[in-house]
Amino acid sequence: MTYCYVMEILKRVLKKSIIIILPSLAIASLYEPRKLPLGIFMGWLFGIVNLRSLTKNVEGLMGSESATPKILILNLIRLLALFAAIFVLVYYRVVNIFGLLIGFTVVFVLILIEGWKVGTGK
Repeated sequence: MTYCYVMEILKRVLKKSIIIILPSLAIASLYEPRKLPLGIFMGWLFGIVNLRSLTKNVEGLMGSESATPKILILNLIRLLALFAAIFVLVYYRVVNIFGLLIGFTVVFVLILIEGWKVGTGK
């Protein structure tokens, strides 16, 4: 998979996730005015930032044979930062954990769908 395909997947996931997340935020705000919509938004934001970091790592991996330790360390730092941010938000009850799960899952499912489309040529 070339970097062009990765950026194409990123753009399509971003566009489609915005189309899904905005109505979800509106509906969630009717159910619970603050924590659930904020959780959905933060989960979506974490998913997009995580995907963007992955694309940067793929870009760094292309054409470099000795980049594996560097990519491994960057991935561990990225996952640690993501875990720390989620932990702080949940620990201090700033967001609803189910909202985080919903927002992150939207991005994850769209990554799977777009990756499948690129892989099968659709």
